[in-house]
Amino acid sequence: MRAALRTFGELSITAGVIILLFCAYLLWGTGTYTVQQQTVLRGQLLKEFAEERKEPAGPGRIRLGGAMALLSIPRFGDDYGYAVVEGVGFDQLRMGPGHYPGSAMPGKTGNFVLSGHRTTYAAPFNRIDELRRGDEIVVDAREARYTYRVTGTRVVEPTEVGVIAPVPGQPGRKPTRALITLSTCHPEYSAAQRLIVFGELDESEDRRR
Repeated sequence: MRAALRTFGELSITAGVIILLFCAYLLWGTGTYTVQQQTVLRGQLLKEFAEERKEPAGPGRIRLGGAMALLSIPRFGDDYGYAVVEGVGFDQLRMGPGHYPGSAMPGKTGNFVLSGHRTTYAAPFNRIDELRRGDEIVVDAREARYTYRVTGTRVVEPTEVGVIAPVPGQPGRKPTRALITLSTCHPEYSAAQRLIVFGELDESEDRRR
């Protein structure tokens, strides 16, 4: 009996260590992949921005996983910046914040909807609960820099998809303003609900001038 208990105890300790290591990997190890992807994506975007200034290419279709814009939030400091990818599937969100296909493009009338991880894969949206009304959300697209202002936040159930409608909370209504919505899991370390941050376009600056 003692031998069995000792063996059980040793196995329990080993299992605990393995679980702790796995949790550590999820929280920090996954970020290495995202950082690597972000380095490539940001380099591609900066190159495209430079080319856009010389010869505007006009709007084009962005493939899933392709970089579409740069996201920065001044409240989080000068070091905060992510390349936004097209798509919100598992593979895309491992690379960084993702744009909901079919939602508005940056600066355009409608709802520019972004989703991002809160705890894993570099956790780009880990701190969006700190955003307050009036805070800036800056989106650098190929043609212009768009500055949105936070207008509010909500915690919703995962089934409440109306928050990503062209007019948030009013599905079917035709949009008349350029809006932005950030979405992530809530509470931290859980996917029970969604934390939503809303914003409205405040200023745009054509980068081709």
